[in-house]
Amino acid sequence: MAMDSALEQALQEAKLLRQVNALIVSHLRENALNQAATAVASATMTPLNVEAQPNRLLQLVAKGLAAEKEEASRGISLSASPFDSTGPTVLAGYGSAIAPTNAVDFGMVQDVKGSSKSFLKHETRHVSEHKSVARCARFSPDGRFVATGSTDMSIKLFEISKVKQMMLPDSKDGPVRPVIRTFYDHVQPINDLEFHPQTPILISGAKDNTIKFFDFSKTVARRAFRVIQDTHNVRSVSFHPSGEFILAGTDHPIPHLYDVTTFQCYLSANAQEPNLSSAINQVRYSCTGSMYVTASKDGSVRVWDGATAQCVRTIVGAHGLTEATSASFTKDQRYILSCGKDSTTKLWEVGSGRLVKQYLGAVHTQLRCQAVFNETEEFILSVDEPSNEIVVWDALTAETVSRWPSNHIGPPRWLEHSPTEGAFISCGTDRSVRFWKETIVM
Repeated sequence: MAMDSALEQALQEAKLLRQVNALIVSHLRENALNQAATAVASATMTPLNVEAQPNRLLQLVAKGLAAEKEEASRGISLSASPFDSTGPTVLAGYGSAIAPTNAVDFGMVQDVKGSSKSFLKHETRHVSEHKSVARCARFSPDGRFVATGSTDMSIKLFEISKVKQMMLPDSKDGPVRPVIRTFYDHVQPINDLEFHPQTPILISGAKDNTIKFFDFSKTVARRAFRVIQDTHNVRSVSFHPSGEFILAGTDHPIPHLYDVTTFQCYLSANAQEPNLSSAINQVRYSCTGSMYVTASKDGSVRVWDGATAQCVRTIVGAHGLTEATSASFTKDQRYILSCGKDSTTKLWEVGSGRLVKQYLGAVHTQLRCQAVFNETEEFILSVDEPSNEIVVWDALTAETVSRWPSNHIGPPRWLEHSPTEGAFISCGTDRSVRFWKETIVM
């Protein structure tokens, strides 16, 4: 029972959040604010026809404010977080950091060749090694942790502050161990990882057809405390921003949507597209959860409605006849960045499906390569396999601004950029994990 406490807390919070969302939608409809009700319902995956007692939201708010006033008069605080008081010190305030929110408007600049920005130099350090290929990585939403998954079926969790301490030229505290947790519970290689948006829970998707939940607030836990058993190889996982739902991209052509509370799986009811037959390499929610995107082995990129789970746009042959290996939304949800085995990285307009920009000069035809934005979306990073280099483009001009040796033996398999600062992780077929951070110029 103790091992379930973190998830149970998350589930209770998720249930409460669903009730609040339903009350908001109902309240907006009662007041004839139908457009606003539709927008909230879509963003929160709440049924638009949800029913509630008339003025129920106002009644509850009035009661809550009255109770808060009464408690305050008695000197009792209502704002304490269970993770601030009971979790390890390292996790206090987990998820509270705010990632940069300034988004680049790619639609404003049409021809800006020759005006590319400079990408700051980075220093890099080998921080750990798996027993086999390091296949994937993911940062926590607050940028304080990063996890890596491997063919050796293990997951390593790093604390970024310790990684940075490890990179200092002369540490007076002796050897620094940046790996704070190692999890073992899969029986096949790990394909993808994801952090819960509010609580210290890490999930993993693997070739053993499972999604596993790990509580990293506990120092002694090594195995999963919850498991979702899928029917297919789980290639990719993504949490809804509310933490209430999980998307799984699998060998099945339709994303599997799971309710975190019940583990019930939902599939699109009318995904009748005749070409919808290829496995999904990656699935990612938009920042509000109103949409999600898939990159498929047939080279297509598809946009799905976050509320109805319907495919609303298909970019057929986004990467020709080769695999689309990654796809993700920009912060303003207007564009999608995709990468494929045709050695291209592309930026697409969500509303029209129009190709906006193309980033060339990085050859990737073998590995399931990623293309990622930096934390400000001013730059895009990917891998050139023949030269074993990390390639950086100016996101607006599409010009190559940097090419760096990866320092891996063989090209990196995965790049993952921090959401909060100038730092990223590279994972290699050489088993190693490297951390990169901006060099401070004195």
